[in-house]
Amino acid sequence: MSKAVTLQTFERPAVVLVIEDEPGDAYLIRQQLLEHGAAFTVHLAASLGAAQALIDGQRLLPDVVLLDLNLPDSSGPATVERCRQLVEAPIVVLTGLDDALATQAAIQSGAEDYLTKGGQASALRRAVRYAMLRHQRDADSRLASTVFAHAREGIVVTDAEGAIMDVNVAFTRITGYSRDEVLGKNPSLLSSGQQSGEFYSAMWCDLQQQGYWEGEVWNRRKDGMVYAQMQTISAVRNAAGVAHQYVALFSDITALKVHESELEHIAHFDVLTDLPNRVLLADRLRHGMVQAQRRRKLLAVVYLDLDGFKAVNDAHGHAAGDHLLIALASRMKQALREGDTLARIGGDEFVAVLIDLENASACQPLLERLLHAASQPTVFGDDTLQVSASLGVAFYPQTDDLDGDQLLRQADQAMYRAKVAGKNRYCEFGTVEGAKPAPAAAD
Repeated sequence: MSKAVTLQTFERPAVVLVIEDEPGDAYLIRQQLLEHGAAFTVHLAASLGAAQALIDGQRLLPDVVLLDLNLPDSSGPATVERCRQLVEAPIVVLTGLDDALATQAAIQSGAEDYLTKGGQASALRRAVRYAMLRHQRDADSRLASTVFAHAREGIVVTDAEGAIMDVNVAFTRITGYSRDEVLGKNPSLLSSGQQSGEFYSAMWCDLQQQGYWEGEVWNRRKDGMVYAQMQTISAVRNAAGVAHQYVALFSDITALKVHESELEHIAHFDVLTDLPNRVLLADRLRHGMVQAQRRRKLLAVVYLDLDGFKAVNDAHGHAAGDHLLIALASRMKQALREGDTLARIGGDEFVAVLIDLENASACQPLLERLLHAASQPTVFGDDTLQVSASLGVAFYPQTDDLDGDQLLRQADQAMYRAKVAGKNRYCEFGTVEGAKPAPAAAD
């Protein structure tokens, strides 16, 4: 690797940018670099501003910068930081003083090396070459540091016991915790309590066996807000194959989860009334039929069609009709018990699933409450809107085996019998005595 770097470095003259405001020192440095025909191209600048003009005007890409800390437009270690904003090349600080503190500060600010002005020419040329080689050798490390600092994903590095060793800026942005607040602590400080101990045990098992885990986790920010994150954790193993660090990358997917929840809701609930739609009705009916068999109870399917709803739409408009549907849906839902289901399957048609009935007559109070709720007047602007409902009822289980669709068709047929019998009443599928009208109070 080092041989390849050396060949790449010297197959053309190295470009050296000398930023020095003392003309005599700048001239001497240039002469020392070019002594004995050394393979350097040297550019001089008396300030950071002049260096910027060279870089911009000549599209200069220096391989190394020799930098005086005290310039007309900058001084001290900050000069290194400002120079780093101009170039990606390694920086060798030039100093005329034997000042260890200033030199140390310059190195900490990003300089690769330092040299005392007026030294031997061979030492200067050697320092330039070594700075270039170190810069190329450490390219991967700098890239990793750049990714760590600028990644949009949060990054957490822990030791083998799970103590946090480092986090990046995105971690702070997502969680609200600063680096100093979490160093040495366990990532469990983010736990929301929404995952069980078994969840974390399985995660740890995967890390131990496979060295890798990926999944969704609900965590809690510093401000107490719960958020969702997609996370991957990887074990970093030493030469002996033993995990000595763990690296976790995560991103905030709360907005995505909210969107998924909204889509899930749209897929299963009626947009206007927020009642279950046909899809969710079918699922709940299927589940209710299984429970009825298991508990040895009756289930009733009630098919409900509003009487006179078209006349309301024609006379008052669709906005009035929608308002009425929303109001009636809320009242009819409240008329049922917890565990029962009321669904809107289209237009002015609804289906109720009544569970855990001891016998057929046990649903009669619920049917009467539905009829009463459907017939209550609703105010819309200056108008009073009022309709009634016709109900058809079918029970499960029956002597013959049947599925949910057949049960719905039976209830639908019974509902039409209630319409024919005069509306505002209910009819049970299979009965021959006739439809049963709503109580007088509901008329």
